[in-house]
Amino acid sequence: MSQSWWATKHTRHHANPNRVGKDPDIEIDTISFLDEDAATARGLRRWITLRQGWLFFPLLTLEGLNLHALAIRHLLSRGEVKGRWTELGLIALRFAVFVAPVFIFLPIGMAFAFLGVQLAVFGVYMGASFAPNHKGMAVIAPGAKLDFFSKQVRTSRNISGGWWATWLMGGLNYQIEHHLFPNMPRPYLSRAREIVREQCATLNVPYVETTLLQSYGIVIAYLNRVGLAARDPFECPMTSAARRV
Repeated sequence: MSQSWWATKHTRHHANPNRVGKDPDIEIDTISFLDEDAATARGLRRWITLRQGWLFFPLLTLEGLNLHALAIRHLLSRGEVKGRWTELGLIALRFAVFVAPVFIFLPIGMAFAFLGVQLAVFGVYMGASFAPNHKGMAVIAPGAKLDFFSKQVRTSRNISGGWWATWLMGGLNYQIEHHLFPNMPRPYLSRAREIVREQCATLNVPYVETTLLQSYGIVIAYLNRVGLAARDPFECPMTSAARRV
């Protein structure tokens, strides 16, 4: 992936997590994270949106390919891109060192299968690590005014589980502390957690922490609820039920 593209996207997200119109992580893509975006879904996207909660993890198998495509499109765009040629050169080097040998030493079908599995695993792992952090948390309206502390805490969710959750998610399980102190080394986030919890109790700001499985359940339920906005408001429920039989 492009480092400059990822850095720009991540910086925008950190500045305005879950804020409509400013957080790129809730912008419309295949998945709709906002009711108004779901309501605009048509054709295949509408079919997916109506079922997007249940389809979320299967769709993550395509996220690796999607991230690579977005990064390359960013590098080839007409606007100014920092380190454009350096990154394109590194991507070309990666293809030469990693992708080309796969097609040289493996039969063509097996080579495509190898890359497909690699990209699918990458996409699922990335999505499964990042989705629990903000999806299903408070969404901030464009004109809403919140102080930095409330904005970061109310839109973030921690994952409990101790060392194994830290190992599995690379420290992203302390998402609240990560957003409050983005430059803090990850080994210290667990120590900051106790201080943040005390401050949240003092200020009466909700501090959300769930297990990993609970967070996935919340994400699926939230996406399914948003997906309902794609339904035709004039569609008769009895007719729809009969049509599905």
